[in-house]
Amino acid sequence: MGVLAACQALLFTNNSTLIAINGLAGLSLAPNAALATLPVTCWVLGGAIATMPASLHMKRVGRQRGLTSGTLWGIAGALICATAIWLQSFWLLCFGTLVWGTYNAYGQYYRFAAADIASPDFRATAISLVLAGGLVGGILGPTTSRFTIDLLAPKFMGAYLALILFAVATMVLLRFIRIPTPSASERAKAGRPLREIAAQPKFLIAVFSAAIGYGVMNFLMTSTPIAMQVCGHPYGDAALVISSHVVAMFAPSFITGRLIRAFGVLPMMLLGALLNLVCIGVALAGIAVANFWWSMVLLGVGWNFLYIGGTTLLTETYRPEERAKAQGANDQAIFIVMVISSFTSGMTVTTAGWERVNLLALPLIGAVAVALSWFALRERAPRAAA
Repeated sequence: MGVLAACQALLFTNNSTLIAINGLAGLSLAPNAALATLPVTCWVLGGAIATMPASLHMKRVGRQRGLTSGTLWGIAGALICATAIWLQSFWLLCFGTLVWGTYNAYGQYYRFAAADIASPDFRATAISLVLAGGLVGGILGPTTSRFTIDLLAPKFMGAYLALILFAVATMVLLRFIRIPTPSASERAKAGRPLREIAAQPKFLIAVFSAAIGYGVMNFLMTSTPIAMQVCGHPYGDAALVISSHVVAMFAPSFITGRLIRAFGVLPMMLLGALLNLVCIGVALAGIAVANFWWSMVLLGVGWNFLYIGGTTLLTETYRPEERAKAQGANDQAIFIVMVISSFTSGMTVTTAGWERVNLLALPLIGAVAVALSWFALRERAPRAAA
């Protein structure tokens, strides 16, 4: 569990660096300001394309070999991005982030690797503890970017090259994980068709809540550095806000699993949705650094409850032989929503402003709150009748 948490820390060191610089690098190279977050979109699109193949690949070769191969995509993507900055090529930067997205797709399965080997009672805690590794990334990533963003000319090239070091360190750590490779019989079993698994209300709620929660988080987070720059705040303040946001995403993980065991998964997910609604209210109240900071912190904590809760709920919907297709479908849905949110985020913040970004997010997270409330009442009715 500790090795997986360390790998998660290194993954989110790189991811939080990309969050902080991709939009700004895109803005500096884009032929049109509305395309500023296209590199972010390509990063997410790479994950959307790769997430199902990555899951099926790990079913064939095991978690260790599969996750290790994922780091090679990260190294290749970082090299392409650095080359794009050197050549001042916007479209090559987009391709580099697309390649990097494959590494991110593999990395999303650290939490499922922990769930696979945990007992049902400990599953939520195992997922939480692995995701807690992202706390380190939330601190280390933006801090690293502040020191490396101008380290080499042109600007941003040093920050992209630094990503390679963390990917190599992840590759080394993965040599120490001990997760059994699936047996021949496990690889041969297909289980129920995906459409049958996906028809379960519990599966639909788990995927819908996690996907919309992640999409709204990405929609607001991606536009934040650009909005802060437009509002006249220096990059250091934007890096601090993003760093605090990523810390807020993962710091609750130390207790989220216990909270789920104590209060139930649905109440914690509903609390996450309500925190996201509050975050939007804070963002709409002003454009001071404090407004951005509090909004992003509340957004991070809300995402944590929705994401860990959704992952935990999902693990109750499939059999062991079905985990690859169920996990892959879940993460593919998340990445597809993130592709849409990251691209529309850049277009919205540069053409309509920060207020419109938040107003568009409001009905989406409201729909999650309504869906969770409906499902909680639906689940409670049979117990009350009994």
